Amino acid sequence: MEVEIYTAFIKSGVSDSEAKAAVESLNRAIDRRYSFHAQQLDTKGDLSETKVEIIKWTIGSMLASVGLFATITKLWH
Repeated sequence: MEVEIYTAFIKSGVSDSEAKAAVESLNRAIDRRYSFHAQQLDTKGDLSETKVEIIKWTIGSMLASVGLFATITKLWH
């Protein structure tokens, strides 16, 4: 892609140094955008960790609910 953009600039009359500078500027902007998006995306490892945490909290909540129910039932009788 860089070569095509550079060639298009040269064909349109832009000087060599300006064409190179423009292509480098575009590359930096694209790199910034990709790095920003990469920070926002979850990886499979992140999703796996989240799944484990959800399972732990679900099981813990279920055990707490059963314990609470057993305690209330025992107190009523």
